Amino acid sequence: MTSLAGPDQGRTADGSLADLLDRWTGPALGLARRIVADDRIAEDVVQEAFVAYWRNPAAFASARGSFGSWFLALVHHKAVDAVRHEASLRRRTDADAEDRARTDELGSPDIAEVVADRMGDARVRRALDALPAAQREALVLAYWGGYTQREIAARTGAPLGTVKTRMLAGMDRLQQVLDGGVLTTAG
Repeated sequence: MTSLAGPDQGRTADGSLADLLDRWTGPALGLARRIVADDRIAEDVVQEAFVAYWRNPAAFASARGSFGSWFLALVHHKAVDAVRHEASLRRRTDADAEDRARTDELGSPDIAEVVADRMGDARVRRALDALPAAQREALVLAYWGGYTQREIAARTGAPLGTVKTRMLAGMDRLQQVLDGGVLTTAG
């Protein structure tokens, strides 16, 4: 049987991918469980990490360190992304539940509050419409879609650094517009 030393062994016929699964599933699950604190999500995270390696075994460079260190770092990053995604879902669910509870308590929502929310929403929509399409897309995917910057990069095909730059520039321009300034054409 061959050793578990590198990415070229991830797809060989002698079962080395199975060896990698046997060797690294336990440590990876332990790490993911400590980060996400949910067995189902931890299992999904580990599966995503193995699939990522299976799809692109060249992502591991043995010159940069051991497979185990690289793979557990990959699991760590995917687990943190999962925690952020779950937190985003929870925030949206909590906000919806809060709105329903307020409606249930009062029988109907406070009209002044609804109008103020809609006015604020309209200002944000107008400010977003004034942004370049790439900046608007990144911000909408992040703040309303709940995606991480890494997920946005994968979804749009843009490099991660470009997504980060678009989001930063977009936020700066949004703040400028919402603070009553005029949108500049730079960026």
